[in-house]
Amino acid sequence: MLPDLIATREQLRDGATTAPAELERCIDAAQAASNTHSFVRTLFDEARTTAVQPGVTQLPLAGLAVSVKDLFDVAGQPTPAGSTALAGAPAAAQDCPAVARLRAAGASLIGRTNMVEFAFSGVGVNPHYDTPAAWDARFGALPGAPRVPGGSSSGAGVSVATGAAFIGLGSDTGGSIRIPAALNGIVGFKNTARLVPTAGAVPLSTTLDTACAMTRTVRDAIVAHEVLAARRVTRSLAPLSQYRLAVPSTLFLDGLDATVAQAFERSVEALRQAGAQIDIIALPAVLEQPAYGFAAPEAYAWHRELLQRAGDRYDPRVRMRIEKGATLMAWEYIDLLQARQHWIARMLADMEPYDALLSPTVPILAPLLADVAPADGVDKARDAARDAEFFRVNNLLLRNTSVVNLLDGCALSLPCHVQGELPVGLMVWHGALRDDTVLNIGLQIEQKLQKQ
Repeated sequence: MLPDLIATREQLRDGATTAPAELERCIDAAQAASNTHSFVRTLFDEARTTAVQPGVTQLPLAGLAVSVKDLFDVAGQPTPAGSTALAGAPAAAQDCPAVARLRAAGASLIGRTNMVEFAFSGVGVNPHYDTPAAWDARFGALPGAPRVPGGSSSGAGVSVATGAAFIGLGSDTGGSIRIPAALNGIVGFKNTARLVPTAGAVPLSTTLDTACAMTRTVRDAIVAHEVLAARRVTRSLAPLSQYRLAVPSTLFLDGLDATVAQAFERSVEALRQAGAQIDIIALPAVLEQPAYGFAAPEAYAWHRELLQRAGDRYDPRVRMRIEKGATLMAWEYIDLLQARQHWIARMLADMEPYDALLSPTVPILAPLLADVAPADGVDKARDAARDAEFFRVNNLLLRNTSVVNLLDGCALSLPCHVQGELPVGLMVWHGALRDDTVLNIGLQIEQKLQKQ
C-alpha cells in the first residue's frame, strides 16, 4: 500500500523525510517501466526547484509530486490535449486556475500525463502517444497481458497508482476520473462541476466537464478537492450507521462481470455488518435519461474549424464521435437542455430520502489492451473487430459513471477488491452540492473496506 499525501506530509513536518527525497522517489517511479507512456512531458527539474523552496512543506501539498492531464494550460507550455492536431499552437500564457491553485498549495508538478485524444473516451487508448497499462495501487502489477488504464485521464490514473504522483489532476465529463480510478485501484472524486473552474482546459462538453483529481486515499481526495475548489469540506464524525444509503438495482447492476459483482456484494455486506443502513431501490427514472448526449454537439462546436484544417490528424474513433455532433439541430439542443432538467428533478425526488447511493463504478474489469488497440492497417478484419470491441467496452465503462455527470452530481470511486482480484471500484454518489456528505461517507466506507 502506497503512503498517502497526508501521512507523507506528517513525516515531512516531523523531520522523518524531506520534500526533495520524496520527489526523487516519485521521479524514480515515473521513469520505471510501470509508467511507460504515462507521461507525454516530464517536468522533473521544475519540480525539484519547487521541492526545495523555503516553507513549502508547510503548505497543504508540501512540495509533493502532482501530475497534470495534458488538456490543462501550464504557463509556457503547449496544451496538445493528447492530440497531434494542435501541433504548432502557441504555448499557454498562464496557468489555468486548477494548476495555479495546485502550485499555490505547494504542488511540485512532475509532468503532463497522457490521455485519450481530446478526452473523448472512457477506455484510455491513444494512437499518437501510445497507451499506459493499468496498474493496481494496492497489489502491484496486474497479471497477464496489459490491460487498458481507463480514460480519458489514463496517464493521470497510472501516475497515482504507481507512486509517481500523490495527486493526478484530470477531468471528468462522463467518468474520466472515476473509470481510471476503478481500473487502477485508487480513489477518484468527481466534485459538483461548478465548484472548480474549468477555464484554461481544452473542453469536451462545456455542460458536463469537471476539473477534479485522483488520489491514493479518500482523505487525500478531500485535500485535493479543498485546494482545487478553494473551499473547506465540512467534516462529520457521524458513524456510518447514522447515514441512510441505497443501492439502485436498475441499470447499475446489469451485466456485471462476476468479479465486479462479487467484490461489490461483499463490500455492501461488509458495510451492513458495520452498521450501515442500506436499502435496495429501483430508481426507474435512470432509464428515462435523455437519449442524446451533450458531448458530441458541444465538442463539434469547439472542433469544427480545427477538423477542417487538421482532421486527418485525429484519432478516427474520436473524429467520428465528434462529427456526429454536427447533425443536432438547435431546437433539439434546446430540448435536450430542458429534458435534462426535468430528468434531474425526477431522479432527485427518488434519491432525496438517502444520504448517498452505492454502485459499482464500472460493470466490467479492465479489458485487455490488445482487444481494443487502435487500428494499424495491417489486417482490416482485425482492425474492424478491435473497433467494434472498443465501442462496446467504451459504452460499458461509461454507463454507470455518466449518470452522475448528467445529474450534475458528485461521486467518489474507491477500491473494493481484495488480493487475487483485478481492481474493482465502488462508487458513492448523489446530486449537486452533496460533495461533503459523499466524502464523509467515503471516509467511513474506506475504513470499513480496508478490514476485508
